[in-house]
This record gives sequence, C-alpha cells and structure tokens, in this order.
Amino acid sequence: MSRPAPSPIYTLRGAGGPLNTLHFGCSGEGTPLLFSGSGKGAIHVWNLNSRRAEKIVEGHSGSSVIWVNTLQSTDALISQGRDMQVCQWDLSEGRSELVESVWTGSVGFCQCSMLETSPTNYLLAFAGQQTEEIKIMELPSKTPVGTLVPDAKLGMVMCVKLWQPDSGPGPLLLAGYEDGSLLLWDVTQRSKLSQVKAHPEPVMCLTFDTERLRGVSGSSEEKLSSWMLDGQKKLQLQGDVTLVNSGVSQLCIREDGKLLASAGWDHRVRVFGWKKLRPLAVLQYHTDMVLSVAFSDHQDPRQRLLAAGSKDQRISLWSVYNEGGGSTS
Repeated sequence: MSRPAPSPIYTLRGAGGPLNTLHFGCSGEGTPLLFSGSGKGAIHVWNLNSRRAEKIVEGHSGSSVIWVNTLQSTDALISQGRDMQVCQWDLSEGRSELVESVWTGSVGFCQCSMLETSPTNYLLAFAGQQTEEIKIMELPSKTPVGTLVPDAKLGMVMCVKLWQPDSGPGPLLLAGYEDGSLLLWDVTQRSKLSQVKAHPEPVMCLTFDTERLRGVSGSSEEKLSSWMLDGQKKLQLQGDVTLVNSGVSQLCIREDGKLLASAGWDHRVRVFGWKKLRPLAVLQYHTDMVLSVAFSDHQDPRQRLLAAGSKDQRISLWSVYNEGGGSTS
C-alpha cells in the first residue's frame, strides 16, 4: 500500500523573489544553514533552528542570483548573478564582505560548478562570453586553467559539472548544451572524451553521482535521461524516465546515493529511488514552477532535509525517506 503524500515540515517565506538556487551549509557552531539566491538579487542565509533569515547579502546590483555555494574549509560564500559576476564573500564573525569577483561575460542561465582543490584554492567552471565556451579558472589567484570549446555547433552551454575522478590525473567536466548533447571533457588536456545526444531539446539541468559514475539530465520535455560513464570514460545512455508533466528545472542526488529529487515546471517536486529511478513520491505544495532542489547531508539520517525553492517566492522543507539503513530502489 502506498503511503500518503507528505506535507512540508515547515516553509520559509520572505525571500522577496523567485528562488533560483538553494544550498545547505553549516556554520562553525553547527547551526544548520540554508543559503538561497533570489530573482531580485538577494542571498538569504536561513537559520534552520530559528527558521528565519539571519543574514541577507545584496550582492549583484539587484540582478537575479542563479547559483550559491560555500567553501567547506572557510566561512566563504560563492554566488553567481545575471550581472555576469561570480562573487566570493567572507561571512566569518558576522561579516558579509566581498573578497573577490570574477566577470564571466555570459548572458545565459548556466550555473557555475566548483571543485575545491585545497583548503584555500578551488577551480571554478563557468559559461564564457562566446556561446559554446566553458572557462575554467583557479581561485583566488584568478589563474586561467583552460577554455573548452566543442568542434561542432551545439548552441549555448546550459549546465556544467566539474569533479575530480579517483583515477586519472586531472579534473573532468560534464556539460549539457542547447542542442541536447552531453559532452565529457578532460580539463587538463582541454579535450573532448565523449559525446552523446541525451535530449531532443536543450539540456536544462544535470546531476552526476561521482561514486557510481551515473548521471541524469532533464529538459523541457516529459522525460529524464539516464546515462553512465564506462571504464573507457565514454558516456553511455541507459534509458529514460517518463514524467507526468513536462519541464525540469533542477536535479539533485542525496549524498547517501539513495534518492534523486527533481524540481518540476508543474509546481511539483518528484522523488525517485536513485538505484533504479523508481518513482517514490510527488511532493505538492508550491503554486508556481519549482526552480531549485537541494538535499542536506546531515550525519544523522533523521535530520536530513530536502529543500525546494519556487517561483512563488517560498521555500518548502521536507523530511522524506529518512529511516536510515535499508536500500531505496
């Protein structure tokens, strides 16, 4: 017998704009924090104990904030806005100071991807000024690492994912393009390793499980495309998951590798078992498109949360499949 669909355990209001991006973090005292970026240019730092914004950073001249992340080693926040700036903020000891900014020149909606290479250094991948180019830069030194440009016309870069594989010297990057293609790049060699056509429409979002070397991508159509990386670093399409309604804004895999969440244009969040992509739950609360989803990686499984941000300016928080132990197929 299927369980009744859950309700949010609570909601956060007051962001003042569509919620384009969410990211869970933790302050030094262990207070669970949720960072959100809004369409009105504000970054809210939500204290999940008090369920209120403990800080608001206005960092992108009122331009839409499309991506936020934090450095694990410091109290540094990274944000990306439609003002073509990526900013690093120092949030330590109550501050919210701009430390560094990088001009991307990109007019698109492609969210950056970040890879921490040491406690103080990280690589940043972002869509460049030219339609199809991806730039990689080392920060805080702002040293250019390389530019990745495909040899065929694929349209705009829509989404990127940078990671360091266990085997092999340098980082790899997955990119989704406007024509529906996925490309795997060797960042050090600046060479294309593999290419597949995952969608007939632009790739709106992708997520990749770096442990299991499996990924999934979404577009404006009524399906998710599942794929994997084989031993020769070649992308292999694995099949599709049909959705009830079309359009996916974002995808997120829970850190334990058991759940996948999708942010739907149909106002719903869908939860799947990551192992077999079996539909598990449809979360209904929002009154407009869901734009972002994020899982917390709390050590205690019972404390794990799923957050969803919507165009309706609200963030919903859910506790789903947190019993701990067992496998979710």
